[in-house]
Amino acid sequence: MASREEMSRSFGSAAGAYESGRPDYPLEAVQWLLAPARGRERVERVADAGAGTGKLTRALVEAGAEVVAIDPDPAMLATLRDNVFAVPTFVGTAEQLPLPDASVDVVTFGQAWHWVDPAAASQEAARVLRSGGVLGLIWNVRDESVDWVRRLTAIMHPSPAESLIAEGGPDPHPPFTSFERETWEWKRPITKPVFTNMVASRSYVITAGPDERARILRHVEELYDEVGGGGEIALPYRTEAFRGIRP
Repeated sequence: MASREEMSRSFGSAAGAYESGRPDYPLEAVQWLLAPARGRERVERVADAGAGTGKLTRALVEAGAEVVAIDPDPAMLATLRDNVFAVPTFVGTAEQLPLPDASVDVVTFGQAWHWVDPAAASQEAARVLRSGGVLGLIWNVRDESVDWVRRLTAIMHPSPAESLIAEGGPDPHPPFTSFERETWEWKRPITKPVFTNMVASRSYVITAGPDERARILRHVEELYDEVGGGGEIALPYRTEAFRGIRP
């Protein structure tokens, strides 16, 4: 099994599957993350860290923010630039953001905080945030109260994100003292090719050996056929969002 570090840096090799297979974020959840920074005359500036292919970046732009996208993987950023236009991109990590002090109103992490050093990343987010700025963390997680979704996770193996959320979510680290939390439940209509890409974009599957990867994909396709009868299915999700305020 690959190490955590190898898994965290594996996504660029499956950037196309990631962009196709991963769900977008509900606009109302993104607006909730931004809300404490709103009410000023200017447009809020947002650093989307761990931006990947731009799933959250795109939603932030749609919500009216001025966004810069940051990711450690140039391949992911190249896919982002193909899908989200006129957004500056920078190679960087949560622990070393390529931004000046007190330069943004919000720092977001979509499906990314579970890969970082939370203490170091909290300090770095606080460095680039203005006073009163927001650290916003958000995840789309499948609703495993549904039996076939639990079976899907068993086939794919749980991810660090799913484990973190199941354990109650992220803990705050100085200078952030607490997180507010909100949850949205929704369903994503999904076709078999997109469903397969969703599975193929997971770090465990990307880093698995050829035989293990083929076995996983075969079993998830069989599950899809069982649930959907060959047609489109509705995959239930919960969007879990957390926000902390910089003192």
